[in-house]
Amino acid sequence: MDCNNVKNRSHKLLELSQRFRQSNSVSSCSIAEQSNPSQNLKRPNRAAVLICLFEEGDDIYVILTRRSSKLSSFSGQVSLPGGRTDEGDQDDIRTALREAEEEIGLDPSLVDVVTVLQPFGAKGNIIIVPVIGILWNKQAFNPVLNTEEVESIFYAPLEMFLKNENRRQEERGTEGDKYMFHYFTHKTHDNVYVIWAVTAAILITAASIVYQRSPDFEPRMPKFWNRKHNRL
Repeated sequence: MDCNNVKNRSHKLLELSQRFRQSNSVSSCSIAEQSNPSQNLKRPNRAAVLICLFEEGDDIYVILTRRSSKLSSFSGQVSLPGGRTDEGDQDDIRTALREAEEEIGLDPSLVDVVTVLQPFGAKGNIIIVPVIGILWNKQAFNPVLNTEEVESIFYAPLEMFLKNENRRQEERGTEGDKYMFHYFTHKTHDNVYVIWAVTAAILITAASIVYQRSPDFEPRMPKFWNRKHNRL
């Protein structure tokens, strides 16, 4: 199914899509660069995650997962669909879409990629590239979880990552760099999820760009998450 043929698109998301595509200021890592494999230097520690947005009611939601407790790293933590770059991946967009399909059964043809954000650093010297895509037809998505990697899937309103409500923070420091870890609690009808660390940081950044405003709190993120110089 071609996501570009979906009728009755959300005006809010349509405006968002047009703004991303018309603006060169959203990210210096443009989709044009991403579509050219010669522009991308493959690194074994490079990864990409998909910030997949859809509208329900008056809110924009993002798809999130809880990682399987069977995994050797970050087990049981909340994360965005995504994973490490494979040698066969043309670019970071391909990595994010491939991983989302493998983890939660999200057909790449349903996702309209609108921009790629600046990368973040994570433990193990991993470079994480966030890819923003729009799911125009939420009804066409029937999740199929890879239980070896994903324990559950849920949806959270993107704007919650700009609000103080259901948020706590913890000050940390390393090598003279004092920063905040933000913890967001989200309740569903059958579970409670805590979104924190680099996943929370990525979503704070994405929400700030989408809603074009600063969060109601001081993000004060650690410097080691800023990996702009490692982009290509």
